[in-house]
Amino acid sequence: MQRYNAILLFGPPGSGKGTQGKALGSLPGFFHCSCGDVFRSMDMRTDLGRAFLEYSSKGQLVPDEITIQLWLDRIMTCEETGCFRPETDHLVLDGIPRNPKQASLMDTMVAVQRVFHLTGVPREEIALRLKKRALKDNRLDDASDDVVHRRMEVYETESTALLDHYPPERITHVSAVQPSHRVLNDILKAVICAEQLAPVL
Repeated sequence: MQRYNAILLFGPPGSGKGTQGKALGSLPGFFHCSCGDVFRSMDMRTDLGRAFLEYSSKGQLVPDEITIQLWLDRIMTCEETGCFRPETDHLVLDGIPRNPKQASLMDTMVAVQRVFHLTGVPREEIALRLKKRALKDNRLDDASDDVVHRRMEVYETESTALLDHYPPERITHVSAVQPSHRVLNDILKAVICAEQLAPVL
């Protein structure tokens, strides 16, 4: 299997990964597929859907193998239908991988060439952002203080170690406190200033 060329948006819940992913996905040469969108499009009446709901409603991560298989199925479908053209598009990873184990499992599938770490948003601001998102998008998992607290704990104890999986020179730290258009500008400048996102054979 040829690996997909990719960039990874990484940061805590509410840091703006989805916003930046959608913005990048609207530009030529990038394809955005949010792991969260994959989950939310699932049929919750199925056994897999109910299993996902059990984890997400508690703010816990879905088991790694299930997460990756669901994501890969969606990517392959997008490739088959022509929505994603890996020969010309760079895959924008959003919400996956979330921990070192997922990253290791995905190393045979994707070549992460640049990691954008969205950082600097205080926990109180994150909670406010998630509650606003819950009201706007009807995402009930973001409305509970307990679930938000648990998601932050999971991020801090499990997800932040993901940064150690990639060489430091591939990681760009971007302030997520600034307006979203400035965050996007910083990401695009880093991409443009890089020598190239070379294809992986």
